[in-house]
Amino acid sequence: MNLKVMEDIMELKLENLAQILKVVDKGPNYDVKKLREDSIKDPKWLAFGSGNIFRGFIARVNQDAINAGKEDRGISVVESFDEEIIEKIYKPYDNLALSVTLHKDGNFDTTLIANLVESLTLKDMDRIKEIALNPNLELMSFTITEKGYNLYASDGSLMGVVADDLKNGPAKAKHLMSIVTALLNLRFKENAKPLTLLSMDNASHNGDLVKNSVMLIAKTWLENGFVDEAFIKYIEEKVSFPLSMIDKITPRPASEVQKHVEELGFSAMEPVVTSKGSYVAGFVNSEEAEYLVIEDTFPNGRPAFEEGGVYMADRDTVNKVETMKVTTCLNPLHTVLATYGCILGHTSIAEEMEDVELVKLIKKIGYDEGLKVVVNPGIINPKDFIDEVINVRFPNKFMPDTPQRIATDTSQKISVRFGQTIKGYVNDENLDVKDLKFIPLALAGWLRYLLGVNDEGKAFELSNDPMMDYLKESLKDIELGKFKVTDGLKELLTNEKIFGVNLKEVGLDELVIKYFEELSAGPGSVRATLKKYLG
Repeated sequence: MNLKVMEDIMELKLENLAQILKVVDKGPNYDVKKLREDSIKDPKWLAFGSGNIFRGFIARVNQDAINAGKEDRGISVVESFDEEIIEKIYKPYDNLALSVTLHKDGNFDTTLIANLVESLTLKDMDRIKEIALNPNLELMSFTITEKGYNLYASDGSLMGVVADDLKNGPAKAKHLMSIVTALLNLRFKENAKPLTLLSMDNASHNGDLVKNSVMLIAKTWLENGFVDEAFIKYIEEKVSFPLSMIDKITPRPASEVQKHVEELGFSAMEPVVTSKGSYVAGFVNSEEAEYLVIEDTFPNGRPAFEEGGVYMADRDTVNKVETMKVTTCLNPLHTVLATYGCILGHTSIAEEMEDVELVKLIKKIGYDEGLKVVVNPGIINPKDFIDEVINVRFPNKFMPDTPQRIATDTSQKISVRFGQTIKGYVNDENLDVKDLKFIPLALAGWLRYLLGVNDEGKAFELSNDPMMDYLKESLKDIELGKFKVTDGLKELLTNEKIFGVNLKEVGLDELVIKYFEELSAGPGSVRATLKKYLG
């Protein structure tokens, strides 16, 4: 832990840069003012999404490249969902941030992030357009969560805002994917220079999510007479949509880290909870382990990602790494700990790793069921990855991540985190999908979680989920101690959009229902069920 302490309490501001650099472990070795001036005049990287993973990891990757002398431009960042992040966390701190790494031995490393050259919202559209038209712009990146690319409502129809965008054209675009497509059209008409749209969200086939949304919008605008056929050709030939795999936990600001940065002398470090539910502060805390693998396809040049420890690879390798992590080695295990953790009253992931039954459950899902359908990507070994997750990362008590945070938007994650493994069993002639016992227990645990009642029979607050109304309606007649198989439940289990497969068609619905009934028998039934199958 850094023992250097400021003589005076000091704000995280550019005017205090010299003093700040005396107390942090790492920071910029470049001329911050010049970098900002040069980057604003000639921007090369426009980032959508200003949250903790962006500030704590991705921005640092860029700063590492600048420090190494391999890069001379910072990042212009746009917050497209929660403007309060810009108003309350970026602007007051002159776009500076403290990235604090929490090591498993209890030591903290503190890095000053100073390469975020400007912070914008969608209200700053004139500036955003100016950046998009710069011929030297290399990429637009996205850390907007998986739901940010989604164009559809829960019933399968287009969202109202998307339908309006398709009808009204580029000039009146409102959904971010429509706005991005409109920016591409402006760039096409201005100079037709190539560009990369790079998703760095924790989502399966994230580059394809961007591409599919952009192409649907662009082609519909073509049909409606808003764009030319040449624009579609421009996207197909000059715009790339690389796949990436990102893995670094950046949880909500922790009290231990707030205390640490305050002891260094920083003031105004209190976390902020925005009206949209973002938890942010002048600092970001994150774990030591980190992985970022990016498909190396950048038609207009790219940042020196390697300087920040990024793996650059071909599409097949990225896809294998992403599949390994998202469908087997980490994300499914996180979701299990999230839903069961909320029901069992746990308040941190590290605490859950002392729960014998939960540890057994994630080991069964990861090692016994998941690894059978995972392809080794070569650059990272799947078993070694799970070993690190279970033995080092999750038990790190200095990583104050909560099951409540991870349970957010679970309906958007289930299809990939569990559905892909189920499909793997269905499609492998050497495997029998009905041999799966613990993934169905994970799915049943999520359904039990949705009842909003813990294992003591007391109500708790469910985390945000875009499909919550639909989910509650599907389970409305099911209560703790009064379980019954309803039409709503049966219909829910056939929803491929949520589960990735029709659980009835693949023959797992009855087992999920059986587990759900046992988990819902009454107070204490969750623990009893886990002991029954994992004892």
